[in-house]
Amino acid sequence: MSENSTKILCFNCEKELEFSPGAKILRSEECPHCYASIRSCKMCKFYDQKSYNECKEPMAERIVEKEKANYCDYYDLGGSHDPSTEKNKLLSAADALFKK
Repeated sequence: MSENSTKILCFNCEKELEFSPGAKILRSEECPHCYASIRSCKMCKFYDQKSYNECKEPMAERIVEKEKANYCDYYDLGGSHDPSTEKNKLLSAADALFKK
């Protein structure tokens, strides 16, 4: 994995995984460290606790168990869900918007 790419961290154990954002993930894929399902809502780029049904994709069907493997058609392996990383992205976007 290159240094410029976004790290993929397991939602459960927070250890780095050997996948790239957007990689094709099979339903059976698991974290090699804690065996949590990788094709789960919590590993998707659309997962957002603050959104309706905890998903930013409005066309996705509701999935109740966010930590279990699923067949969502909109699943897309996302990057780190680390709050500090997300905060830095938002601050950078705001700075760019207001040209600081």
